[in-house]
Formats: sequence, structure tokens, C-alpha cells
Amino acid sequence: MDISIEIFLLVGSVLLFISLLVGKTGSRFGVPTLLLFLFIGVLAGTDGLGIQFDSPQIAQSIGVIALNIILFSGGMDTRYSEIKPVMWQGVILATVGVFLTALLTGFFIFWLTNNVIKAVSFSLVESFLLASVMSSTDSASVFGILRSRNTALKENLRPLLELESGSNDPMAYMLTIVLIQYIQTPEISGWAIALKFVQQFVLGGLLGLLIGKFAVRLINKINLANDALYSVLLLTIMFFIFGFTDFVGGNGYLAVYLGGLMIGNQRFVQKRSSLKFFDGLTWLFQIIMFLTLGLLVNPSELLPVAGISVLVGVFMILISRPISVFACLAPFRKMSMNARVFTSWVGLRGAVPIIFATYPWLAGVDGAKDIFNIVFFITILSLVIQGTSITSMAKWLKLATPLPKENKLKEFDIEFSDDIKSAMTEITVDEQMLENGDSLIDISLPDKALVVMVKRGENYFVPRGTTHLEPHDSILIITDNEETIKETYRQLGIDPPQ
Repeated sequence: MDISIEIFLLVGSVLLFISLLVGKTGSRFGVPTLLLFLFIGVLAGTDGLGIQFDSPQIAQSIGVIALNIILFSGGMDTRYSEIKPVMWQGVILATVGVFLTALLTGFFIFWLTNNVIKAVSFSLVESFLLASVMSSTDSASVFGILRSRNTALKENLRPLLELESGSNDPMAYMLTIVLIQYIQTPEISGWAIALKFVQQFVLGGLLGLLIGKFAVRLINKINLANDALYSVLLLTIMFFIFGFTDFVGGNGYLAVYLGGLMIGNQRFVQKRSSLKFFDGLTWLFQIIMFLTLGLLVNPSELLPVAGISVLVGVFMILISRPISVFACLAPFRKMSMNARVFTSWVGLRGAVPIIFATYPWLAGVDGAKDIFNIVFFITILSLVIQGTSITSMAKWLKLATPLPKENKLKEFDIEFSDDIKSAMTEITVDEQMLENGDSLIDISLPDKALVVMVKRGENYFVPRGTTHLEPHDSILIITDNEETIKETYRQLGIDPPQ
């Protein structure tokens, strides 16, 4: 049935709006937003409301674009100073860890489907393909849950897991593509495969770093007339990094992540607005990607593969992921046992494995639809079991620590650059503050605190020492650091915002 563009936009906007509301509500209860977005897509699909969508090609294209944006934005948000202490751990987990997980899981799938469950049967290579598709992790939803529960992590676990999840997709992608090629052309040599791996990672890494470094110079020198176009320029650079790297035979996903990392750790024009632009764009494409993947699956097709999916999913959670993590982190003796256990537990499957599962489907690999359905089922299983228990596991392992509350401004739409270490807050004037006089100079403030703006009604103005203040005025205070902010509240005799 043909659908007009008007109806398509109407239905799409309704699904996006529902996803935003459900995601906001679900995160409060520790439910990963990814899982909710997938369920909304499933409910709206063929076996639900009846929206017909059966194009893995479109789903894959949307996934590639979304993954570019997610990786690039993740790279820009990653501070090099934070990941430097855990650089080697993260790189090893993202490469060797992914390979070991795929290897162990592949052997288990082959044994399982040829000796225990005969409803679905995979050859050894097909078993490794299925395992490779699922070998990367998605920690994006983990930190959404931790932040919503006001929880941070000890022992540098957050930068470690962010580095791993942001950089392990290229390895899983390479394993998937190479195994598809081997299935289609079994005569391919091992040396050719090894050379392909080296080429992909070397070119991907070099081009990502080099183009990222050049991009910062370009952005700072191009002098665009409209400031809003800098975000568009950055988006253009992102797609160029991916497209050019893939064109010359490198790994585009690795290049995009490293390019974002290089750009995000340097100063450039309109950096803050560009980061906000990519934050919003990332959420938009995450929702679109999850909804699309949810629409693509038919729940009735998941039941025949439920048995094998549960067994493989549990094997990955309890055996292959922990063995891989402990093996990779064995040389790093300073890392506690609890931190290793938690790292093992945070091996969530996400949208990326589902996207990668469309590659064998489109390549016409035998049993590809079963692979897709198994990956989808295991993703849901992983999110339900691991995703909903992340906070509890962190607390049980004594790795959780309260996350400092952000001092967000309501009346003044002002932010500092990350390079500026000053802090600011806003306070509403009350009668108690004016007991010693109604002039600004009469208010008791620390020496390093400065009132830079006043809002009265709908009007804003810069005050002087003789400026008269009135109850219900809002004042913007800038200080050297957060400690001075706390001292300001103490001297004024008011409670800080919660």
C-alpha cells in the first residue's frame, strides 16, 4: 500500500513523540531507552498496528547514517585526559576482547545447533558470523540509566566503558564483512584476510586522526557568515571522513570515531553550539534507528528461535563476555576484581548488532533471516537482564558513587566554554537578603563572587554597587569555582538548589 508523504510524516512524528515520552518515563525506572524505542517500533509494525516495513536495505542505510553520527558525537564528547589512564585497557577490550567474544560464542553456537537444538543449524563459519555480528557492545544506554539514577562509577570505569563501546564497532564490522566474503568465496586466503584487517585499521586510524586535525584548522579559518553553518560544516566533515576512508579501503567507522575524538579535544569556532547540535542529532537518529529496526522485525518470527536465542544470550552474558574481559584485563593488576566483574556485566548488546545483522541478509547468506531474528531476540534479552540491573550491580559491587548535581540556570540562558574554569549560579532575591539594605553593595558575598546581571520581571540589566534590588529579582553570580558558589549560599543564609 502506497503511503503519502503527509501520512508518513504524521505517523513518524507521532512515533517520535511517543518515544520521547516513554523514554523519559522509562529511564526513571532503570529501563534502557533503547529497549523502549525498539518495543514501540515492534508494536507499530506488521504484527502490531500493521505498519508495513520490510526493507533491510533502508534499515541498513538509516543505521549507517545513525552510527556515523553516534560515533562522531561520542568521539567529540570524550575527553582525552579522561581516557588516557585507561587507553590500553579500552583498546584491548575493543579489539582482542571483541575477537575472543566472537570466537568463544561461535564455537558454542556451532556445538549447540549441531548437537542440542536441531530446529536451526549453522555451519562453523555461519556460527562465527552470527557471533561476530553480536560481538560489539553498546554502553550508551548504560550511562543514561546511571545519570537518571544520580550514579557515577569509581576506578575510571566510565571512560573505560565509553572508550570500549565507542571503538569496538569497527572490529565487529570487520569480522562480519570478512566472514560474509569467506562464505561467498571460500577460496579467499588467510593472508588476504589478515591484510584486509591491517589495511582497514591502519587506514581508518590514520585518516580519522589526520582529517580530524585538518578539519579543526579549516573550521577556524573558513570564517562563515552565518554561525549556524559551522554545525553543518562539521556534519559535512563527518560524512567526508566516513565516505573517503571507506572509498580508499579503510574502516570508516574507526575513522569517524577517531576524527570526532581529535576534533572534540581541540578548540574551534562555535564549539559549544556544535556539540549541542550533535547531541540533539544523536538522540534523533538513535530514536529513528531503533524505531526502524523495531518495525523491521516480526514478533511471530522470534518464537521459533527463542530457545537458541536464550541459551546463546545467557552464554554471552555469563561465560564468553566475562572470559574475554578477564583475559584482556589480566595484565592490568591495579584494577580491582569488582571493577572487572562490572566491566563484564556491562557488555550490553544494542542497535549496532541488529544493523550488522542486515549485512548477511542483504548478501543473501543462507539462514540470514534466522541470524537477524536471533540477534534481535538476544539484544532484547541483554537489555532486559543487564540493562535493568546496571545500577544495582554497581551498588552491589561498591563501585557506585553519587553523581554531582548540575547547577542549571533557569532565568539566564548563559554557559561557559569548557576551557573556562569559573562557575556560576542564579539566586532569587528575598526579604532576608535585603535586611542590611536594598543596594547590591549591602549584600554579603564572598570576595571572589560577582553579580553580573539582574532580571526584574522580563527585563535584564547589568548592576552596579549602588543598584537597588527588589524581592523576586533574579541575580546571576559568577565565581572562581564551585567551592565559592557553596560559600556564597552559606553567607546569604539560603539553601543551594537541589
